[in-house]
Amino acid sequence: MSILEDIKYNFRQSSNTLKQLILINVIVFVVLIVLRTILVLTGGSGVYDLIMRYLALNSYPLTFITRPWTLITYFFTHEGFLHIIFNMLNLYWFGQIVREYLGEKKLLSLYVLGGLAGGILYLLCYNFIPYFADRAAYSMMIGASASVLAVVVGAAVLLPNYAFNLILIGPIKIKYIAAFLVLLSISGAVGDNAGGNIAHIGGAILGWAFIKQLQRGNDMGRPIHAVIGFFSGLFKRRPNLKVTHRRSTTASSTPTNGSKSAFGQPGKPSQNEIDRILDKISSSGYESLSKDEKQKLFQASQKD
Repeated sequence: MSILEDIKYNFRQSSNTLKQLILINVIVFVVLIVLRTILVLTGGSGVYDLIMRYLALNSYPLTFITRPWTLITYFFTHEGFLHIIFNMLNLYWFGQIVREYLGEKKLLSLYVLGGLAGGILYLLCYNFIPYFADRAAYSMMIGASASVLAVVVGAAVLLPNYAFNLILIGPIKIKYIAAFLVLLSISGAVGDNAGGNIAHIGGAILGWAFIKQLQRGNDMGRPIHAVIGFFSGLFKRRPNLKVTHRRSTTASSTPTNGSKSAFGQPGKPSQNEIDRILDKISSSGYESLSKDEKQKLFQASQKD
């Protein structure tokens, strides 16, 4: 199977969000490398710089207003190998935790909202804090670090005692890894990469708030999926209406959420059930769930 077929296969899978996010970042990175090489060799380096200006998030308000899409494109764009490798490894490790315990849609919500929060905090700080005033006119930002840190902090808030085995160090709880990365970003908020580190902090705050709100029964990612659902619906073919006749049947009772209907289709778990399960995960861990509770959590992650 060719690389192109592998990519198509991964994007055809409905429950493959983590790989799809990583693939989008890698594809954009590879395309930019090839473009930069071709354009520099042919004397068109200025064209490459122009392309980057339309992908990167610029802190100057008048520039941003003319390129609002950069609030999204910036967190799918990288230039340095170490930058993208570090980001994608963290996204893979911590994204697997979020996907396993909360589902594909929550992972996507964390990534997108983290990037948006990081970009907005970057814009606000560079335009309202005097320390950054002299940089705002020419500062640009790229990279998925804010989105990734939202996923890292989200995983740490959800399962603080989950441990990774680090080379030369041994097992370490992810709450300490997340705390170290946040502290690193705070210390760099006045350095050469101040804008990037400010964005990291925005992503971290979003990751913490997202999980806390989820544990209270509030899904901050619903607007994201409403927008995605709207645009994806524009490109879906509507099936032809077909009228069929079904013999009437009676049921002894009306099906409720979490039960089976009269025709044997599984119902959707209620929000109260999901809230109770999330509270149980927060207090006792995922392994404390029963098989039925794990199934309900899986159903909710696929349908919400």
